[in-house]
Amino acid sequence: MSNDDQYGGAGHGEVGGTGQTRTRLPEAPTDPYGPTRRTSRAPRSLVTVVGVVVLLIAAIAFANQSPDTPDDRPADDAPAATSTTATGTDPVTGKTAGIPKGFAHDEQGAQSAAANYAVALGSDAMFRKNTRHALVDGIYAPDVASRMKGPQDEAYSAAFLAKLGLDANGNAPQGSTFVTRTVPIGTRVESYTPTAAKVSVWYTGLIGMSGTKSTDPVRTLWKTWTFELSWIGEDWKVVDDTQQDGPAPVPGDVPVSTSDDMSKAIKEFGGFTYAR
Repeated sequence: MSNDDQYGGAGHGEVGGTGQTRTRLPEAPTDPYGPTRRTSRAPRSLVTVVGVVVLLIAAIAFANQSPDTPDDRPADDAPAATSTTATGTDPVTGKTAGIPKGFAHDEQGAQSAAANYAVALGSDAMFRKNTRHALVDGIYAPDVASRMKGPQDEAYSAAFLAKLGLDANGNAPQGSTFVTRTVPIGTRVESYTPTAAKVSVWYTGLIGMSGTKSTDPVRTLWKTWTFELSWIGEDWKVVDDTQQDGPAPVPGDVPVSTSDDMSKAIKEFGGFTYAR
């Protein structure tokens, strides 16, 4: 539909009779998510003000609540205490060498395992031989882990590490911080049985070197990591995994941080244990 059609069409362009000026409204910006969808964008300052007002109203409402305020509703109409508690199966019962373990033997447990394994395998521990072997042993099925250590050691060669700015032991140069993180956005069960599950993890990641002399600045990526899991030894273990690019959103307009701010954030903000 043209703008003429959208804003009145033929015969409706003149305002107040003949001799008046016809005003053509500007075209709406193209929506990157679809060629036929039109959007309007409020000024950023207005959006900010509205957001602050909404938060302020919510904060005032929360502050005015009091556990001593009598409830006019009948007692039998009061909500149960569990109505606002977290739902879902507890993600883990413990950790071994920093790797979550003890996932629930159900679909939620398989999803939680896949998300947490993606985080562990996307960490800087994979770039050091000893910690990499510990991760592989803790995440993969025993026979799979034994087969993949050798090829992985070859893949994480000194030449490969040097391209990332790391030394032969996987350490960053003094004054720089090597950044590699996986941040799950969501999980999807592709298939499930009590003995085997296939789960995809959509995630965003950070990779690069933060430092004043870095030639490989920290950048973001978007991927989907699919894990094939087996129930082995009272826990979910990976028997195979693949990755593919995307889905990726449109980049935002947030200013790029300095290397000092990025290094500080990586050191100060810890990771999470993920649950479905």
